[in-house]
Amino acid sequence: MLDRFIQQAVMQVLQGRWDATFSEHSHGFRPRRSAHQAVAQAQQYIAEGKRWVVDLDLEKFFDRVNHDKLMAAMARRVNDKRMLKLLRAFLESGVMENGLVSPVEEGTPQGGPLSPLLSNLVLDELDRELERRQHRFVRYADDCNIYVASERAGKRVMYSLTRFIRRRLKLKVNEAKSAVARPQERKFLGFSFTGRAKRRIAPKALLRCKRRVRELTRRTRGISLKQMMKELASYLRGWKGYFGFCETPSVLQRMDQWIRRRLRSVIWKQRKRRASWRLADSPVLHAAFPIAYFDALGLPRLFAG
Repeated sequence: MLDRFIQQAVMQVLQGRWDATFSEHSHGFRPRRSAHQAVAQAQQYIAEGKRWVVDLDLEKFFDRVNHDKLMAAMARRVNDKRMLKLLRAFLESGVMENGLVSPVEEGTPQGGPLSPLLSNLVLDELDRELERRQHRFVRYADDCNIYVASERAGKRVMYSLTRFIRRRLKLKVNEAKSAVARPQERKFLGFSFTGRAKRRIAPKALLRCKRRVRELTRRTRGISLKQMMKELASYLRGWKGYFGFCETPSVLQRMDQWIRRRLRSVIWKQRKRRASWRLADSPVLHAAFPIAYFDALGLPRLFAG
């Protein structure tokens, strides 16, 4: 706890000094910047005609940050040797597994308050290289997308940046998860884009939401309907707060309908009735448990139309 307290204090001081020096294309873990801003910037590039994306995924980034490279970058910004010694101690503090501490030679403090700031410092060199090449790009932590006009240009950028990242940053691009593709074929921070450059929720994000709703509404959890609704409402409000940024309201409307059908099925099962899922979409159960019924239970609507 003391280490975390000190890391938080160091982070607040350093972030106040460093943040203004970072690239305007960097959005992750920075004051007054958000994932929504990053997605909107990507959308703007696509609307401007950059219809191909170089989607870079850095392999185990937080575990593989080179300590010497990171310390050199900090030494260029920090003159106090005591502070540098403290930062080095945090980097080399080790990892505890099963009660044993193992030394580490690379990576940032796992889950530490300093890690996001240090990651931005490491990748600032990548940002500056992309700016020097005059690329249209957006980065959120270790998730970086570069938008180009053609597939050929994208493959050329992918090849050259992979070499740059390996040689200069001492990091590795995950080739299995990286690709040159149309933006609508990739996801960025949980979003994707339509052919007309509208923001839409990535399919995997929708599947994760449905999986979580199923977990929260399992009849075998042994909790009351009131408690179930309370937990579900809390999750859905957070989910809507983020994914409500999409520009495809029909998706939210269909999700609303699916959630209410799921709940009608759960209520019907609790009354020990059969064929609950099929009947949950019947006019009878729609009339018995209308939208207003779920509104009264505190279930938020994802689609407000």
